[in-house]
Amino acid sequence: MNSDPETLIKKHKQLVHSDMQKVTSHVQREDGDWILNTLMIEGCEVPFKYRRKKLYKNLQGQRVNLTYYPNIEIVAGFNMETMKVVRIKIA
Repeated sequence: MNSDPETLIKKHKQLVHSDMQKVTSHVQREDGDWILNTLMIEGCEVPFKYRRKKLYKNLQGQRVNLTYYPNIEIVAGFNMETMKVVRIKIA
């Protein structure tokens, strides 16, 4: 399976790709058998979320390339916009 951003975006039109985004905050917490990672990106007020099976190194202060799509989560009865990350790489 080819996972380069151009191929993914051609296949899934709702995906967005952003290069060289600076991570201002990175939080990892357990979510069942998974580790839920939440990133905040400089200049953006929406959290970027993805899951991994293991803890990952802290990305705070790093520049990353992200492929993601907008998502709506319901938290305490309110709609909250998030970005669901499908591909992340350190730039």
